[in-house]
Amino acid sequence: MIYIALLILIACLTIGVPVPVSFMASCAWLIFFGGPDGAGYQATQLLPYGFTQMNSVSLIAIAMFILAGGIMERGKIAEKLIDMVDVFVGHIRGGLGIVAVVSCAVFGSICGAACATLSCIGAIMFPRLRSGGYPMGHACALMANASLLGLLIPPNATLIIFAWISGISVLACFLSTVGPGIITIILLSAINVWMLRNNKEVFVEVKRTGKERMEMFMKRGRLAIPALVMPVMVLGGIYGGVMTTTEASALAVLYCIPIGLFVYKGLNWKTLFNIIVESAITTGVIMVMLYSVSMLSRLYILEDLPGRVLHLFYSISTNPIIVMMMINVFLVLMGMLMDDISVVVLTTPILLPIIMDLGFNPVHYAAIVGVNTALGCITPPAAPVLYLSGRVGGAAINEIMSPALKFMVLCWIPVLLVTAYIPKVVLALPHLILGIPW
Repeated sequence: MIYIALLILIACLTIGVPVPVSFMASCAWLIFFGGPDGAGYQATQLLPYGFTQMNSVSLIAIAMFILAGGIMERGKIAEKLIDMVDVFVGHIRGGLGIVAVVSCAVFGSICGAACATLSCIGAIMFPRLRSGGYPMGHACALMANASLLGLLIPPNATLIIFAWISGISVLACFLSTVGPGIITIILLSAINVWMLRNNKEVFVEVKRTGKERMEMFMKRGRLAIPALVMPVMVLGGIYGGVMTTTEASALAVLYCIPIGLFVYKGLNWKTLFNIIVESAITTGVIMVMLYSVSMLSRLYILEDLPGRVLHLFYSISTNPIIVMMMINVFLVLMGMLMDDISVVVLTTPILLPIIMDLGFNPVHYAAIVGVNTALGCITPPAAPVLYLSGRVGGAAINEIMSPALKFMVLCWIPVLLVTAYIPKVVLALPHLILGIPW
């Protein structure tokens, strides 16, 4: 019966049924026809279990970070950050692309969402990239890839959900993706410069002396200080042990409201109200999905789905390296078909027991999930972030695909391999700060 339940889930997702409804449909089949004797399960036991799982303070952080991202997106908070970064790399051919990558990393470290990062930074950077002579297909591909840094540079909602499902420390999950995130920033910047090295149409600023550059940095830096305080405050509070993730997310909202209203003046009270409503709707959808998947995950365990998947993998190979490769391929394929949060909530209850049975650290697996779900957001046929970038930047998908594939092959695949097979890159910070074993 478990296989029929999986077919129902995949069929519903394929034909476009909303994700929470798809999960509920799969749940309903198992409730009526699951179990060793096909007699089903008691719904009166599963419904309270779902509510118990949802009774978690850490989930409040998701709502707060979504709200903070919406406020930053419309509050002109990111524009000053971009101006400051441009001081150092504007004189390099392709330097404006580096500005886009670093700006996405900084903005993503606060809002933790790829689409919000792309919408906000893209609205500022696309006109600059166009006037700077960048091919718009290249610009859209770069922005799509760079916006995914919001899923690697913590905090982010995906890892909060992963930590909630797996019972692992949220901070440990956050720290696990810092290493892969830094590598991704370096590779995206370097590949962008390499791809544009012979493009004479790309505008290069006149070189400034060190003194002139420092004067410009000081001038722009003063304007950017209110925006820079936010990531320092949020990340410093979390990593320093001063605040929990939930407290830091609430502080981020409380800080960015007056900054957006009175300092940068990109917000007004009507806009703020609309942002709160939109954030509440988004949060509501996520919470309904989490409630449904908590019950579905319980049913998967009762049906021993992780054991069956592990048996399938072991029937192909018992080598942990090969099994890890199959898990990564499976996650990439899932990311090609659905959004990042759906991938996490669906696969974690199935694959985490397998990872632990293989002897891998679950914190290591958190980073693997982070990189795979990010890659899935730009991998066709779903590729929601790639298509959104084309709409925001005004480029056709056939113009975007070629440079996007180069970024995937030269950046994301190496990052994924390093994350999967060099655990110390992932576990260095969790080991140093939290004492997580290698």
